[in-house]
Amino acid sequence: MTHKKATLHRELTLIDLLIIGIGGAVGTGVLFGSAGMAAIAGPGVIFAWLIGGLMYLTVGLTYIDLNRLYPEEGGPSRYSLYTFGSITNMINAFCDILWYLFIPPIEALGVVEGLNFFYPHFINSSGNPTMLGAILGVVFMLLFFPFNYFGVKAFSKNTNWFGGIKLLLYLAVALGFLSVGHFVNFTAHGGLAPFGISGIFLAIPLGMFAFGSLRVIPDYSEEVKDTKVISKAILLSLLGQTLLYILFGAALVAGLNWHDVKITAGHWAGLTSIPGNPFLFMAGHSNLSWLVAIVVIIAIIGPFVTGYIYQGGASRILFAMGRSKILSKKMTELSKSHGIPVQSLVVTTVVGVLIAFIAAPAPSIYALLGDAVVAGYLGFAVNPPIMIALRKDGTQGYFRSPTVVNIIAALAMASASLIVYWSGWPSVPYAAILVLLLSIIFGFSGRANTHFVNSIWYISYIIFLSFMTYIGSEGALHLLNFTWGSIIVILVTVFIFLPWAVASRLSVEEQPKFVAPIA
Repeated sequence: MTHKKATLHRELTLIDLLIIGIGGAVGTGVLFGSAGMAAIAGPGVIFAWLIGGLMYLTVGLTYIDLNRLYPEEGGPSRYSLYTFGSITNMINAFCDILWYLFIPPIEALGVVEGLNFFYPHFINSSGNPTMLGAILGVVFMLLFFPFNYFGVKAFSKNTNWFGGIKLLLYLAVALGFLSVGHFVNFTAHGGLAPFGISGIFLAIPLGMFAFGSLRVIPDYSEEVKDTKVISKAILLSLLGQTLLYILFGAALVAGLNWHDVKITAGHWAGLTSIPGNPFLFMAGHSNLSWLVAIVVIIAIIGPFVTGYIYQGGASRILFAMGRSKILSKKMTELSKSHGIPVQSLVVTTVVGVLIAFIAAPAPSIYALLGDAVVAGYLGFAVNPPIMIALRKDGTQGYFRSPTVVNIIAALAMASASLIVYWSGWPSVPYAAILVLLLSIIFGFSGRANTHFVNSIWYISYIIFLSFMTYIGSEGALHLLNFTWGSIIVILVTVFIFLPWAVASRLSVEEQPKFVAPIA
């Protein structure tokens, strides 16, 4: 008697991917981020969100190009293997997995923070979870598990329902605030850009984290019915995210009644003094009290949906790392009944439970979580040089024109580097130290420890960005202002690190061959 081999199940459609891409990105961050951005840019917050979307578009195009060549599970954590070898791939994969492992417990504790509105004993006065809050965070981490365990088909159905409701509620909040119609705020207090172009660009870093879930889409490549829809899903998800963020920026400006929130009219910086969720505060101090309930609901359901989506994504990254021999081959074991990487999902859940639990007794660790998530941004930088290197070796991806590829790669390298640089001190060095420590440990103990010379550019790139955040306007020394620091980062990464990386690629003979997915 023969036993059927466990495989990944191809169930996801374009609509499923769109809900994953948009529903996984939009969270409570847009509520807080819009107010912080408006404090710096005024009504220019809408332009800041637009520019942020365009920057992430360049990064998204690199995933579209490379996914056409390597449509595999957790693919973004394996692309670099084919061009730069195992050490670069290992560093890149650890950048990714730190991001993915830390987001679910952050979101679980975000749900707890939402529930704190009803029972204010889960979060202390410093904004950290109490022991009761940490225990509740563990409960939510465990509740994420069944959403991913029972197969990708059940996952997509649940996500379509919860994610769809979540997005409708967000739309209701934005339209509710726009209905107030204080549109004079767009012109009466310095116009659309009261702090000029510099104010708009200074606001962009506060919103960059909101677009991150684009790369979750290609992580499910082997569970998509038709991989050709992945490119559409990435582009449409980014469009949906950007439009919603612009809508929220406009809603905040139009819904702002200076008198009700006790801020001097036109004093945009005063928005930073609003306690807690700014939209909740504004709704409670206006004739929009009916929106209070919806804002509270999305403060709960928003992080819950994002949390379990990222938990599923993390299991796919661990699966890919098992394939790459960075981690144990057990990470590639699939459930025979549900077709999901079950061992990887268990590891993801256990790590998340531990992180959520130690958030109360070790609040410094809780603060570190947000910094470590920046590691995921460091992972963006490997894609642009891969695109150029492939063309030089005669391999075609999604984009055919070498000129188009070079332009996309340069813009994506600049955008990826700025996203990291703007994350600031000490987030970037914390993330870099964690990534390099894990890489050293697993490099010595595992089999993914070859092609060191091909990885020097990437290690140097991470060190360079850490140094820039230390001396820059967002760092410890403030030796460079925002504009000059950003310009230096763009010039060095595009004109030094990008060509260095392309020149560091493996020879065609050394490059591992892409193996057809097992699904």
